[in-house]
Amino acid sequence: MTSMTPHSPSERPSEPLALPQLVDEEAEAFVAEAIAELGRSGIPFLIAGTFAVSAHTGISRPTKDLDVFCKPGDYIRILNHFKALGYAVEIEDDRWLGKVFKGKSFFDVIFSSPNGTMMVSDSWFANALPVEIGPSICQVVAPTELVWSKSFIQLRHRYDGADVAHVILKAHDRIDWTRLLGYMEAHWEVLLIHILNFRWIYPSERDKVPLWLVDELLSRLATQRDLPLPQTKICRGRMYSRPDYEIDVKEWGFADVGGDSDLSAETEDKD
Repeated sequence: MTSMTPHSPSERPSEPLALPQLVDEEAEAFVAEAIAELGRSGIPFLIAGTFAVSAHTGISRPTKDLDVFCKPGDYIRILNHFKALGYAVEIEDDRWLGKVFKGKSFFDVIFSSPNGTMMVSDSWFANALPVEIGPSICQVVAPTELVWSKSFIQLRHRYDGADVAHVILKAHDRIDWTRLLGYMEAHWEVLLIHILNFRWIYPSERDKVPLWLVDELLSRLATQRDLPLPQTKICRGRMYSRPDYEIDVKEWGFADVGGDSDLSAETEDKD
């Protein structure tokens, strides 16, 4: 079993700016118990989601669950650990998500994103922040990875753009913008969208995003503008939400992000 990487002596745990409001005392007890047991397990984990947003921004809002991030090889270890303790476990989607239940309370075990772009890796742990949550000391996802983890959550019924804007506003000086660009290199337009969104929301705070990054992304946009259009009609909206962009693939002739384009031109007999 893998063990938790120890903190260096200078890495003193900090007080979170805020904690979310759990729905009831039962949920509070479950979260405290889950975090303590995760610590005892020795399996590396990170606290993300609403808890991380609250810790970095000071926003305290209601939540009913806990998001636990881990590396892909550790998610089955976490599920097995809690199953052995009598908790109910569920693999909702083997590509990214498992769940641990006790009664009506649960926490998510996440190692990737639904679209497969965001895989939790060692770098997430190297840059995580030790934080006191109740009686436990645990690692919270750093602002850089938190923005990355929320950039593609843009569904009709859930949009995390406000979380991204708030993290940039309150934790801009702790975001490693070079590392963030590295994560989003293939999806730089999504990063540009969030940055333009932030600049529009907070015109007096535009300097919170470094100008070199704005210039780099706008330069890419200008360079892209001079190129011909892609030959494959692809709908990358499916990386935001598969159901919201289903009609594009089923009825409007766009290829899915998985690459099910029309290959007839490539398979014709060219003799």
